[in-house]
Amino acid sequence: MNRKILAATATTVALGLALTGCGLQPAGGGDAPSGDSSAEPKGTVTIYSPRPAAITDEIIPMFEEASGYDVQLVTLGAAEVADRVRAEASNPQADVWWGGTPSLFTPAANEDLIEPWGEPVLEAVKDEYQFDDDKWVAEMLQLQLIAYNTEMMDEADAPHDWDDLIDPTYKDQIIIRDVAASGTMRAIYAAMIARFYEEDGSPDRGYEWLKALDANTKAYAANPEDLYLRLERQEAPITLWNHQDIMAQAAQGAAFDIIEPESGSPINTDGIAKIAGGPNPEGAEAFAEFIFSQETQEWLINNAFQIPTVDVESEPEWLSELTRNELEYDKALVAEHETEWIEYWAENIKDQG
Repeated sequence: MNRKILAATATTVALGLALTGCGLQPAGGGDAPSGDSSAEPKGTVTIYSPRPAAITDEIIPMFEEASGYDVQLVTLGAAEVADRVRAEASNPQADVWWGGTPSLFTPAANEDLIEPWGEPVLEAVKDEYQFDDDKWVAEMLQLQLIAYNTEMMDEADAPHDWDDLIDPTYKDQIIIRDVAASGTMRAIYAAMIARFYEEDGSPDRGYEWLKALDANTKAYAANPEDLYLRLERQEAPITLWNHQDIMAQAAQGAAFDIIEPESGSPINTDGIAKIAGGPNPEGAEAFAEFIFSQETQEWLINNAFQIPTVDVESEPEWLSELTRNELEYDKALVAEHETEWIEYWAENIKDQG
């Protein structure tokens, strides 16, 4: 269902969520978290994260001011973070893994690459969003859905469900973020395969669906910024992405809108974990406690379109307007097979259409 984001954000969110990360201002009553700028330095917290600069460029300085810690931030794709944490297992270099999906965190938990959070963090997050013996917790929920450029396409002409995307009508009308390094795209593609696997006991029909999608795909964007730029340049009108980033771009003036697919959206639990054996476990805990504080969460909801996993006093208009109809599929099945499915796509389907 289309939410008319451009109109909604014009009245409910007056923010500067720029791609450069500059000038983001609180909106909708969410004040930016404040801290003691005179706090003595407490060492460095190293964070690996796929979070966009528009969020990290604001949250990190807030944390540093409030806590007295310095932060070394390394920005990577979600899957790239998992690969780096795994590669450094014998000599961990980071403290916090901020941003990832169950298919990335669960294997890491099974390999003891991440370790349980302390009680202050676990007390803040609802029980249903604590996973794998408390080794990671969900920070937010993300809807994976369809988005389009409103200057190139009317809502009536846009695809309204997943299977619409493989209609030949949309040949060369789709741009997709390159899948392998993206937690969002891996989640969408795995969910599409899982729909058929549950009926057939095989990924083959899902692979055929992805081949048809590839045939309609004009290009694969190297990273999210490349995706937004290509859409704004009107190389093609349609993409698949998450609600949060599309809404942030729309709030900045991009002619983007979202459609919640009629059959439902995969809903990612996007999380945060403490890296086992990291050099500053106390700093990791401090960062997570800061993230889950009421003040920070309300700020993220009002300024970054974040669906929270903690209780908050009120929901802004944009959040209450989302239907949040979830596409049901076997998430355990996806966790077991996602890697092989995405590898097959990369080797046998991508750019073959």
